[in-house]
Amino acid sequence: MEKEKDQTSEGLNQIFEIINAKGDTGELKQIIKKNGTIDNSEEEK
Repeated sequence: MEKEKDQTSEGLNQIFEIINAKGDTGELKQIIKKNGTIDNSEEEK
């Protein structure tokens, strides 16, 4: 249950980072690169 809460928190943080990037492609690319490993690990499940 705790792991699920952590994943939800990480997902919400990513959404807020994307919203705050306000279309800055450089910042968006950094967010994707930083969080890409999270997305890949979830797909393996």
